[in-house]
Amino acid sequence: MAVKISSGNACEGPHGEVALARGLTVAMRMWRDEPPGTEKPVASRPYETVGYVISGRAELTVSGERVVLEAGDSWLVPQGAEHTYAILETFTAIEATSPPAR
Repeated sequence: MAVKISSGNACEGPHGEVALARGLTVAMRMWRDEPPGTEKPVASRPYETVGYVISGRAELTVSGERVVLEAGDSWLVPQGAEHTYAILETFTAIEATSPPAR
């Protein structure tokens, strides 16, 4: 069974993320137009995250290692790794989590 989710009418989550397609073992979400100066609290999650930057710039810190993410870059945050994001320029990105983020 195919399921289509349109980002235009997808539900917004509690942290501003847009919930996209979701299956039993993977889920996808979008962070749309996150404003510069936004800093996400340090977190450790029970899922692996991969992402792709559509536009803007952000600094990702994973286990003390910092990288700047720009349009066209992708990233990985391993399951259980302590991490945080700081938005440097208005930021839009897609993430997939496995198992699905809750």
